[in-house]
Amino acid sequence: MGSGGMGVRQALLGVAALLFLIDLYLIFQYAPTASEALGVQVQRIFYFHVPSALLGMISFAVAAVASVVYLTKRGRKWDRVAWASAEVGTVFFTVAIATGAIWAKPVWQKWWVWDVNGTLTFMLWLVFIGYLIVRSYAPTVERGSRWAAVVAIFGAASVPFVYMAADWWEGLHTERITGPAAQGSLEGEMFFTLMFSLLTFLVLFIALVAERTAQLGIEESIEELRREVAS
Repeated sequence: MGSGGMGVRQALLGVAALLFLIDLYLIFQYAPTASEALGVQVQRIFYFHVPSALLGMISFAVAAVASVVYLTKRGRKWDRVAWASAEVGTVFFTVAIATGAIWAKPVWQKWWVWDVNGTLTFMLWLVFIGYLIVRSYAPTVERGSRWAAVVAIFGAASVPFVYMAADWWEGLHTERITGPAAQGSLEGEMFFTLMFSLLTFLVLFIALVAERTAQLGIEESIEELRREVAS
């Protein structure tokens, strides 16, 4: 399965790279510039911000599900999936926060606004960071896995509040235009470009999680060999 699995992972990364190139063309050449308050070219960062934010939330949901399975069955494979998903999700969520700040500066004249949406987003990002810290500094691997699983489940429970914050509480964040219960809408080229961006980021997420999960498995095998040699 090793060589076959590696081939699949490489193919996924290749597909993600191809989709990303097409996505860049759609974002900067195909999609029109918004004519409203977003008006300037910075509006195009929207096509990076929305997918990275959504995939960040999805990654914590994946980590939570894998953590529940791990706590139930004690399968190391599921723990590795949870770990990889949380790591990749941290990257996506960091990109979401950074692109959101870049977009906010010319539109709101502020890099960051501490409304409910921004505050909950920042708190969820801190939960991601906390997950990684727990895994890194736990006294044993087993304890780190169990403690991190609890953090992942807690983080996933907060995702709906982050997702719905713009609708449930007043703030400067624009209305959602994707996902369940979305309030806003896009038309034509902009909608197509956003959907393609979501597809691109989804394939990239799957490819990175698969690759990182495999790396964690190799690292565990090497550590086991070290312990056997030492004993």
